[in-house]
Amino acid sequence: MKKEDIIESTALFEGLSIEEVKAVATLVYEKKFGKGETIFFEGDEANGFYLVSGGQIKVFKMNPMGKEHILHIFGPGEPVGEVPVFSGQPFPATAEAIINTITYFFPRKDFVALIEKNPSIALNMLAVLSRRLRQFATQIENLSLKEVPARLAGYLLYTAAEQGNNEVVRLPVSKGQLASLLGTIPETLSRIFAKMSEDGLIRVEGRSIIIIDHQGLRDREGSP
Repeated sequence: MKKEDIIESTALFEGLSIEEVKAVATLVYEKKFGKGETIFFEGDEANGFYLVSGGQIKVFKMNPMGKEHILHIFGPGEPVGEVPVFSGQPFPATAEAIINTITYFFPRKDFVALIEKNPSIALNMLAVLSRRLRQFATQIENLSLKEVPARLAGYLLYTAAEQGNNEVVRLPVSKGQLASLLGTIPETLSRIFAKMSEDGLIRVEGRSIIIIDHQGLRDREGSP
């Protein structure tokens, strides 16, 4: 896809005219990252943000013991690191390419000037940030109030809805990375997958999770 097509397809720039999309495209430039390559470190100056064109990026923090906890995983069409750009604060976490990844980089100064000329971009950004805030609020609730089986059930139901397929969930990350995202360890996650399979809720076929009993998953999650 062309740069303009990627920009136009993301929610951040939804509704912009062709001329406005072209104006945005003139500000950005492509950056490629290999698998495992760091995009920015926690504490780095937030001098711009990234839009994923292809690939996947994980944003994570390390605890004092050196254990990684994934906060979010971003795919094509999603912005990464946009919040600290506008708060004037450094990046609060580290970002790394999960697989070979192509991004478009938006320099902070130029993007702020563009927003001043196109207030509609600011409104779109508010919508994106609001959605992101709801996601983090849900994640905090899950990690603090729910047991791991409920977190996994909720993740599978949410991902099925996101992928538009109620029957099969294609895990976008490895099970080790999923364990980190859900705040557990791979061994525990494997046991829960096995238990859900024994209970007839799902069937695991590699990275494909076939959902057999939707209501059973909702009951396991604790949702009505």
